[in-house]
Amino acid sequence: MNVLVLVDGEHYPPVTRWGIEAARTMGHHVVGAVFVGGAEKIGAGGIPDLGVPTVLADGNPGRALAEALDRMRPEAVLDLSDEPVLGYRERMELAAVSLVRGVPYVGSDFRLDPPIYGPPLSLPTVAVIGTGKRTGKTAVSAEVARVADGLGLDPVIVAMGRGGPPEPEVAEGGTVTVEGLLQMARAGRHAASDYLEDALVSGITSIGARRCGGGLAGAPFVTNAREAADLGMEMGARTLIMEGSGASVPPVPWDAGVLVVPASLPPEFLEGYLGPFRILLSDLVVVTMAAGLESGSGNLFALTSTVKRLHEDAHIAVTDFQPAPLGDVRGKAVYFSTTAPRDVAERQATHLREAYGCRMVGMTDRLADRAALARDLDAARDYDVLLTELKAAAVDVAAERATARGAQVVFLDNRPVDAGDGPHLRPLIEETLRLAVARHEDRA
Repeated sequence: MNVLVLVDGEHYPPVTRWGIEAARTMGHHVVGAVFVGGAEKIGAGGIPDLGVPTVLADGNPGRALAEALDRMRPEAVLDLSDEPVLGYRERMELAAVSLVRGVPYVGSDFRLDPPIYGPPLSLPTVAVIGTGKRTGKTAVSAEVARVADGLGLDPVIVAMGRGGPPEPEVAEGGTVTVEGLLQMARAGRHAASDYLEDALVSGITSIGARRCGGGLAGAPFVTNAREAADLGMEMGARTLIMEGSGASVPPVPWDAGVLVVPASLPPEFLEGYLGPFRILLSDLVVVTMAAGLESGSGNLFALTSTVKRLHEDAHIAVTDFQPAPLGDVRGKAVYFSTTAPRDVAERQATHLREAYGCRMVGMTDRLADRAALARDLDAARDYDVLLTELKAAAVDVAAERATARGAQVVFLDNRPVDAGDGPHLRPLIEETLRLAVARHEDRA
C-alpha cells in the first residue's frame, strides 16, 4: 500500500528512518513524509534526511497534509508522530483532512476509514448532516428542498434514520395524513420517521432509509441509503438531498454539504473529536436555535470561529426555528407537544399564541420520552387541538391519545429563520445548490 507518513522532531532522525523502514517491511511503499513540527531532536539544519520526499508543515500541518495528499495521492496516511507535537485534538484535525479526501488514517493502534465511499450519483447531490441528534437536520433539509423546488431543480429527499424502513420507501409530497400515520403505527411501524416529516412539511417527495450504528467519523455500520438514492434517481429526480441521521453521514458521495449545529453545542464537540471532519465536508454551516444570542456571545463566537479557522470558505448562517401549524388553530384551545428543550419550547409556545391566535392550555417538551409523554397527556386539561411535531412518539402516543379524546391533531413545521444580523439563510442555500449543480457538471 502506498502511504504518506507523518513524522516529527521529537524523534531522533535515525529512529524515524527506522520507523519508515519498518513500514516497508510490513508491505507499505512510503511515497513521502509530512514533517509536522518539533525540534528537540533534530539538528540546526532543519528537516532531516528521511530518504523520501518530505514536506515541511511550517506551522500549519493540516494545510501541508492536504497539499501532500493532493500531490502524492497515497492510499493511506500512516502517522509515525506522537504528542506533544500532535496532541489528541491536532491528530483528529489531521485525520479529518485525510478522511475528507477519501484516504484512511492509520497508526500503531488505530485505523480510521472514510465513511463516504462508492461511485458518485449521476445527478447533483446535497447532503444535510449534523453534529448529533435534535440539531434540526430535518427542518433544514425541508427548507433546502423548498428552495431547490423554487429553483426548478425537482428535488427528492432521501432521509436516513434509525427508525427507517427495511426497504427504501417513498412518501409523496402532500400524501402524509394523520389517518395514514395512525394506521402505520397500529401496524407496528415507525410512523414518525424523518422521511415522513420531510414529505409532510416540505411538500416534496421523500424516500426513507435506515441505518444501524455510527462510527467516530459518522459511518453507519449498515444502511440502505444508497439503495434509496438509486430509487430517487429512478423516479426522475433532478437533485437529491441526502439527510444524515444523528451524527452519522450518508455514505454516498455528494457535491455540496450543509452542516447543522445547535447554538448550544459545546465548542469542544465541534473543534475536537472528529467535528473538524464534518466542517471540512460542508460548504454551508447552519447554526440553529440561536434566538436571543448576540453575534459576539461566547458560545456562538466559539462555534463560528472554529468553522472559519478550519474551513475559511464555508458560509455560516445563524438561525432559529419558528413553528408554523400546518392547519388552522386560531381561537382554539391547543396542547403543544415538542422535542425542543424547555426554554425553546416555551419561546415557541409564546410565538404560536401570538402569531396564530390560539389559546395555549398546556404543553409538554417530552415528546421523545414515551412514558413521560403519556403521563403529561393523560393529565392534560381539555383541548381542541393537539399541535405537535412529527417526531418520536407523536403518532403512537400523542396522536392516539388526542384522537381518543376527540381532539384534532395538527402537525407543526419548524421553519428555520434568520437570527441576528449575519448573512441570510435562503440565498446561502441557493448558492449551495448552485454549487452542487456546478460541481456535478464538472465531474460529469
